[in-house]
Amino acid sequence: MDGKEIGKRQEELVTVAVFPEPMEANMARAELEAAGIPAFLQGEMANSMIPVAFVSQLQVYPSDEAEARKLLDAMDDAPESMESVTAAEIAAEQAETQEGSAEGRER
Repeated sequence: MDGKEIGKRQEELVTVAVFPEPMEANMARAELEAAGIPAFLQGEMANSMIPVAFVSQLQVYPSDEAEARKLLDAMDDAPESMESVTAAEIAAEQAETQEGSAEGRER
């Protein structure tokens, strides 16, 4: 691909999210790519050098925009802390223990 083609391809991209933290931007990009959506970060390197001065723009092709936004919204609804994940794991373990106790009493 020559420079003109690369420039044209970049013009076709749509920004679906902006991240001040490079780690968050890379996690979002990985999530989209895992779902089969090609994703690109604009400003990733500048952001990692001077994070307070730059942001990373997560970009996709226009044909993937709606699905990408839906996945990013779902990521926002996911547990955000170890405490919430741990609480869910504890609840699941307690439910399994209670089921095991109930089965033991039935025998």
